[in-house]
Amino acid sequence: MKDMHDVTIEFPVHFTRGAAGRKEVNVGVEPAASPVEAGRVPRVARLMALAIRFEELVRMGEVESHADLARLGQVTRARISQVMDLLCLAPDIQEELLFLPRIERERDAVSEHELRKVCAVSDWREQRRRWGELADAAHGSSNL
Repeated sequence: MKDMHDVTIEFPVHFTRGAAGRKEVNVGVEPAASPVEAGRVPRVARLMALAIRFEELVRMGEVESHADLARLGQVTRARISQVMDLLCLAPDIQEELLFLPRIERERDAVSEHELRKVCAVSDWREQRRRWGELADAAHGSSNL
């Protein structure tokens, strides 16, 4: 008869860093690291995401106004207005901006300056037409 003190239990574990850098033991096989995509997120995509986040902060009452955002970000109110103007774009254009392909070359296919001309138009149909022209021109340069 086998002694009850000779029992061995084996199962996979892996370690991760928790709060304040503490090591944590996790049961199971360590998940494979997700591959890092090459290139960088286009500037206009980052600005679009920032505008959405800023609007959420104001709506939730975490900041009082766009002026507060400017003060906290140490930028001018005019700069905050430029970023927030991206929210005036048609929703489908906003979505396209958020999902632009990563940039592997040194220059973005669509500049913020060019995009401001699209934002300046209040009619979404005209915005879509202008965005289409801008995107086609950028695609023709093979950066988009």
